[in-house]
Amino acid sequence: MAYINGNLALQPKRKQDQQTVIKETKRLVKTRKSIPVQEKLLYMFTVLMCVVVAGVIILRYAQIYDMSIDIKKLNNEYQTMNIEMEDLKKQVEMLSDPERIRKLAESQGMVSVIEGGITVNTGDNEIKSVMNE
Repeated sequence: MAYINGNLALQPKRKQDQQTVIKETKRLVKTRKSIPVQEKLLYMFTVLMCVVVAGVIILRYAQIYDMSIDIKKLNNEYQTMNIEMEDLKKQVEMLSDPERIRKLAESQGMVSVIEGGITVNTGDNEIKSVMNE
């Protein structure tokens, strides 16, 4: 046998009586209608509104977070100022002690007079009274 017709030559011959049965089927092809323009605009407007609302909410949360940070900073500054103010009050009490003021005045050459007048040391070893009645 010669190899003439390709690989079909090696296949057994079919009987002519048998015909291949071709079955016709009908298929219904449904085409979808496109969404109307008004409905498309409605969907787009809805999505746009959702995006805007979400953006506003996120923006407000960001502002609240910033305010929270500012409040914490101000509270820390307030605590620091209170500590400094307490230290300054202690210094004022210490510096305004009458005994300390009297010792400081005597060390600078001021003399106390019980008579009621104020005297000043002029540096020439003489004491002058400022107020005389």
